[in-house]
Amino acid sequence: MWLYRGARAGTPLAQLTQSGHDTSPKWSPDGRWIAFLSDRKTEKDTASTDDSDNASDKSDKDEGVDQIYLIDPNGGEGFAVTRGEEEVHAFAWSADSKTLYFATRDPWTKAQKDDYLKQWKDVVQYRTAERGDTIFALDLATALANHISASAKEQSDADKESDITPGTRIVANSPLRVDELLTSPDGSKLAFMTNAINKRQEKFDDVEIYAVDITDQGTRSTQSPRRITHNQAVEKHPRWASDSRHIFFTIDVGDVTGAYRDLQPHLYWVDSQSGAVEQWSKDFIGPVEHFAISADNILASARLGTEVQMYSASKPTQSLRRVGGWQGTYEMISTSLHSPRVAFVYSSLTKPAEIYLADSAADLDHAQPITSFNQLFTERDLPQGKPYRWKADDGTTVEGMLIYPPGKFEAKNLPMFTFIHGGPADADGNHFEADWYQWGILAATNGWLVFEPNYRGSSGYGDKFLMQIVPVIVSRPGKDILEGVDALVKDGIADPNHLTVGGYSYGGYMTNWLITQSTRWKAAVTGAGAVEHVGNWGNDDTTFDDAYFLGGRPWEAPQRYHDEAAIFQMDKVRTPTHMVAGADDIRVAVLEDYLLEHALYSLGVPNKLLIFPGEGHSLDKNPWHGKIKVREELKWLQKYGGVLAD
Repeated sequence: MWLYRGARAGTPLAQLTQSGHDTSPKWSPDGRWIAFLSDRKTEKDTASTDDSDNASDKSDKDEGVDQIYLIDPNGGEGFAVTRGEEEVHAFAWSADSKTLYFATRDPWTKAQKDDYLKQWKDVVQYRTAERGDTIFALDLATALANHISASAKEQSDADKESDITPGTRIVANSPLRVDELLTSPDGSKLAFMTNAINKRQEKFDDVEIYAVDITDQGTRSTQSPRRITHNQAVEKHPRWASDSRHIFFTIDVGDVTGAYRDLQPHLYWVDSQSGAVEQWSKDFIGPVEHFAISADNILASARLGTEVQMYSASKPTQSLRRVGGWQGTYEMISTSLHSPRVAFVYSSLTKPAEIYLADSAADLDHAQPITSFNQLFTERDLPQGKPYRWKADDGTTVEGMLIYPPGKFEAKNLPMFTFIHGGPADADGNHFEADWYQWGILAATNGWLVFEPNYRGSSGYGDKFLMQIVPVIVSRPGKDILEGVDALVKDGIADPNHLTVGGYSYGGYMTNWLITQSTRWKAAVTGAGAVEHVGNWGNDDTTFDDAYFLGGRPWEAPQRYHDEAAIFQMDKVRTPTHMVAGADDIRVAVLEDYLLEHALYSLGVPNKLLIFPGEGHSLDKNPWHGKIKVREELKWLQKYGGVLAD
């Protein structure tokens, strides 16, 4: 965790923690404290920059569950203010900075734990033993007193046996998991967003926004939360408006207006009193990817094609107005109700991502970087790129990005790696990409022309374009991609004798499908992608979109589940294929990768499968896993694709 102290400070950027386990920092409204979540088990991690405790040498036994920590931004060590075996799912400051609200699974007493263990041993009661969440309040003064008491080793035996942080009081209970908490600016209400306890999207009602009145918490008993939203969508990023009445949100999947259908993430707000929902800037055809709220307007980073620009609007009926002029991608906007300054992350193909600070939204073009974490990239010869467009068989214009090897911009007859984004409701464009998931720039620096197609189902081209993936979940996007490759070969840009393909998540789905549709590929690299849809529908944690994309549940559309599955056409595959998967992935079960590996092995097709232990879908538990993934994928492309890095 880092702190920017301002350009006039002797050290403008200071590192506050080094544990590698710290997330979700939130300033207290008075600026006195920073609260954050950490799963480090001990408090030996400090704000000192010479602390040797870091992510690379911490063993699993040192890791606990997420608890709330406090740190003084002026110096000192971070210390835990909550405790117990139950993970803190979400937290928020009160408007006056005097209270921390947080949610955990309903805690059990020692007697309850002992009784359960005696009766059930290590048996898992799936669903039937699930417990909802409790929202607690912890006064800051009590938290600080607890810390002093614990430091003085004055904790009572009763406290040691309890799984509840001393001094907390219960605000509300929820039969569901609480994923986000937020306090209204006037301090009168607490809103929260729920999720299924097992975090699987199986019922629309599991993911909704609720509110609790907290104006008289000192005199009232536990309340029943009031449900605010009622729809068939998965809300995300709830934020109070400055009027303390409306709550902004976007959606992940679904639609707030009626029966389930997948739209792009538009921006909405809901009246916390009436429940009325209104979409902001309806005429904007792209997705709102990030947003922030100031005193009199909203700022949004929103996509049109391959560009993600900054926009502004002051009321729902107003069109988004572009602010700033840099080509590229704006992300992670941060504003304050009491300052015109705006912070954001910006990158482009030739400009690595850094955090920028502008004096106001009207002055974005003069924003200055306040970090230089990616300075090394600026000292290298970076690839250049540009959009590329082609016509699909039905006349639709499809777009993608071309990233050229350094020094070969707009060269012809280049070996090409078709790199397919996940989602599918996502898009590639003018941004810097150099991590385990988006490594097109790394592939380009290893000699490949990288083709990133924004196939049917991608965002940034209107809801109609996005929905044309239904119910042809892989065959329609597959045609778009193959036609794009054909166009690049016809234009003399791509070398037809050195074509490779790859992707992760939905990009893995598409890779698995495409190797059954063409033998042109010399090599393929795929990760966390399904090869069939029945098992995937049952194992996936996002079952809403699976059934939607295929026109029903397995017994309602059995032929479609068959026709859109790569496994039933696996006998056509000739492409050497490299596979990766997280052992604990529930977004795309690791069994899909074992199934693909078994099929290729039985056919005698060269293949390799890497399983990363302890990892879910995002491969974020151990940084070595991501490094090994990309290292081995590049080796595979070079071995079978016939291209060696300069």
